[in-house]
Amino acid sequence: MATTQIANADQLNSIARMGQGVYWQDIVVGQQWRTFRRTITEADLVGFINVTGMLEAIFIDAEFDEGAIKGRPVPGALTYTLIEGFILQSMIQGTGLAMLELHQKILGPVIVGDTIQALVEVTDIRPTSKNNRAVVTSKITVYNQRREVVMEYTAVRLLAGR
Repeated sequence: MATTQIANADQLNSIARMGQGVYWQDIVVGQQWRTFRRTITEADLVGFINVTGMLEAIFIDAEFDEGAIKGRPVPGALTYTLIEGFILQSMIQGTGLAMLELHQKILGPVIVGDTIQALVEVTDIRPTSKNNRAVVTSKITVYNQRREVVMEYTAVRLLAGR
């Protein structure tokens, strides 16, 4: 099988990159995306606790009887980071420059075995005065498999332009 060789770096750089995020000029206020769904596993919970040190009894003791939530609750921070991972891999990979603000509300529990997904809606775009960038505000609504809203947050990010 013959392979094609790229002649130079400029030729290679002119080819579209897989997974490239959106530039601010390519989005509009009101535009929406939905993320993939993800079922949270026991391994997700244990790995997250080990990395973060969130050694709260409700997260580390499978037999904990004093909590108000049935099942194995997961930290809201784990739910948030899984959704942000989806957003990073799709919307802002290579174009996201900074997270500037985050306002978050946890509205319901997420437990091991729940499947989460989010709706992302662009609510504001403000181009900056230099470097072809814009401040983009999005509302992110996180749902479980029963379509119950478990988290809402607003993210204000600095995005690159073309």
